[in-house]
Amino acid sequence: MDIFQQKIELAAAKSEIREHLSVLEKYGLTLTEDDMEQLVDSRRDALHANGRVEFGGGILPKLIEAFVDSPFLNEENLVDTLSELQTLFYDFKSEYDETISDDELVEMMKDIFNGRAQGDLGYFMYSSFEELCHQARLNRL
Repeated sequence: MDIFQQKIELAAAKSEIREHLSVLEKYGLTLTEDDMEQLVDSRRDALHANGRVEFGGGILPKLIEAFVDSPFLNEENLVDTLSELQTLFYDFKSEYDETISDDELVEMMKDIFNGRAQGDLGYFMYSSFEELCHQARLNRL
């Protein structure tokens, strides 16, 4: 991908994130331009690591909408948490792409993050991935 195309992609993705800034602001959260760029870079890395291609802003707007009211999300961990959740989403989709919708996966992730994981990304990344896989298998039956 050439530099010009990368800049266009970055601008488009940041624009989609900006559309959700008001949702974040309702909960006292903000994203700077650098934060948005970091999230877009994280998305690109996650997609590349999973051999996926995606058009548009990706899952981040849905993650913002779903997780913004989490009692475990705050200004200090916002970017890192969204970045990790985004990566986990793409990892999981690579495993179970045909068996679960994006909305179902985001909802399951939110339930586990706010419930059993209590906002602990370490727990969520390792233990909950197995739980998500188990739930996806149950949904297929």
